[in-house]
Amino acid sequence: MGTGTQDILLYDPARPPENCVKLVLPAPTVLVAGEIARATATGRDVFLFGRIMGGGPSVRAMRRHLEAGRRLFATAEAAKTIRDNLDEVKGLGVEIVPEGTAPGPEAAAIRLTDVLRDRLGQALGLFGVSLPERWAVAVQDHGECVTGSNRRFRFALWEEFLARGGDLLDLLYAEAPAVYTRMRAVQAEAPGAAVMDTGAAAVWGALCDEAVAARLGEGLTVLNIGNGHTVGAVVRGRRITGLFEHHTRCLTPEKLAGLIGRLQAGQLTNAEVFEDGGHGAAIIRGFLPPGPFVAATGPQRALASGLGYHFAVPGGDMMLSGCFGLVAAHALRHGAPSPFPFLARWFT
Repeated sequence: MGTGTQDILLYDPARPPENCVKLVLPAPTVLVAGEIARATATGRDVFLFGRIMGGGPSVRAMRRHLEAGRRLFATAEAAKTIRDNLDEVKGLGVEIVPEGTAPGPEAAAIRLTDVLRDRLGQALGLFGVSLPERWAVAVQDHGECVTGSNRRFRFALWEEFLARGGDLLDLLYAEAPAVYTRMRAVQAEAPGAAVMDTGAAAVWGALCDEAVAARLGEGLTVLNIGNGHTVGAVVRGRRITGLFEHHTRCLTPEKLAGLIGRLQAGQLTNAEVFEDGGHGAAIIRGFLPPGPFVAATGPQRALASGLGYHFAVPGGDMMLSGCFGLVAAHALRHGAPSPFPFLARWFT
């Protein structure tokens, strides 16, 4: 689930990846933003219920709704889509109501969720396709941050991951830790689903390009340029040894090349990225510079055009990078058949 799109793969191991059913659809947060905008335009109040989900477009629509002088009601869990600190949410003008509250007929009731099972089932059913029994979902989860900077807090979670060894398989959760409230909301909607952060899923997905995986021994840099966030990670074998996360809107090709160069040299600092509006950077002790190879993926990868990077195309479809990454990680975690057998040597 991204800022702009939700990218969906119905993986069937009996088919080549290229022949599996795939969809690239507007992200749930974009759909919610549209519903709020229509309520604003028609002069209706808004009532939000459901679960914490991705923000971005939807939160901007909520702010515009309030600025237009309309009322916005929300249950506590739905309101955490805006900020984890409900006092801050109230300060914006949102009226928090108890769970189970019924909206008045004058308010547009909008359910918040990252998992649109009913809509997907209806759409796929038109083509004789059923929803899968097993799910794996990637969302960007800042972690529950009630006080302080959520940019710092999210990156502190990346730093904890590196401190534990940076093992790629540790990025896939059968049960999301309590701090990852958005992932846990996904698992409440889709019980049994494996979950992962979108940045992590994109790194995994790039490795599903055989030309990228061939560089794991010498070390390489994987770059995911998403609609909202950009993650650069140095990967050696099965471990991430350094990374940064920035906001894509803050980047230019020249700035991006500089960040990658300093990351590869082990010289990129947390302060440099954070003070530029990003989340941060971290490099493990004993960092070894990787080879010069950079694999780029993500819907805004055109930002890297002309920089000489390899554009990773796992399973023949860049927009499904995260999906293929989820498939590969799940298969390797559980010893299941994988469409990317060339990765297995690094995880035995």
